[in-house]
Amino acid sequence: MEMKRKEFKITLSYGKRIPCLWERGGGATNTGYAMIIADMSGGKKKALYIRQRGELAGREHALIPISVGDYIIEASHHRKDFHLTVWKIVSVSIEEEKAEATKICEFDMNEWDIEPPNYLLMAIEKAKEKALCYHCRSAHYVLSPSSQ
Repeated sequence: MEMKRKEFKITLSYGKRIPCLWERGGGATNTGYAMIIADMSGGKKKALYIRQRGELAGREHALIPISVGDYIIEASHHRKDFHLTVWKIVSVSIEEEKAEATKICEFDMNEWDIEPPNYLLMAIEKAKEKALCYHCRSAHYVLSPSSQ
């Protein structure tokens, strides 16, 4: 069975021509959305930039370089009834400013269609945490640009 594909619009970082996606999202009173980026082993990635000012609530918080093999975890909820999708990046095109990802697994109606790999469980929990974070103003799953 072939998995569906989805395109993600990527952001090119400031003149460096590095494909990036934003960790973004946050919660409202009864709803929320978050997008987390993890490396190919499910770990945190080093952000190029973390926003500290401006309108931050529920917006873009950390600019993260992406590459083939990285994961994108999307979490949304309504009254803590979660819908989660785990994507694996399969191609990145700087020229077309897009990344293509394959759906690995999905959580809906309180069950997974396919159990996610154990190494992604922390990133999945952080995506849920960010989607619940009321008027979220910070990154939840990144390494700071100054960390080694």
